[in-house]
Amino acid sequence: MHSIQEELYPQSDCFGCGPANLKGLQLRSFRDGDAVIADFKPWPEHGNGTGFLNGGIIATLLDCHSGAAMMLRSIDLAEREPDQDGYLYLTASLEVRYRRPTPMDEVQLRAAVVNSDETKMDIDVELHADGKLRVSGKTHWRRFRPRP
Repeated sequence: MHSIQEELYPQSDCFGCGPANLKGLQLRSFRDGDAVIADFKPWPEHGNGTGFLNGGIIATLLDCHSGAAMMLRSIDLAEREPDQDGYLYLTASLEVRYRRPTPMDEVQLRAAVVNSDETKMDIDVELHADGKLRVSGKTHWRRFRPRP
């Protein structure tokens, strides 16, 4: 089964979720009802030096995973077919709350759009490990319109 990223943006070189970035994290997100889910197995290089997952890697996972939810909603807002680009949104802010250390084991991510329109989008995102909420976050996306 293809991920949202592989289906919609197979040539993306995003560090966090780009299928074409072989040195990136290659996060693969999937639709789950109104939410988006993903599993991610950290590499040894993703540690923070004390046996836990690095906070910057966690923030990247939250940003990119919420981006998958944004991609699906942007297509819905643009009323286009899934194989066409929707509106382009960029991360305007990312709020991360580290609730407890995240082990270097497989983690589960869940993101859901809580508010959206043609100019902005708000998404709640969580990271779980060992059945416990480790990190929660909120992303705010703004529609990007290139200026001439």
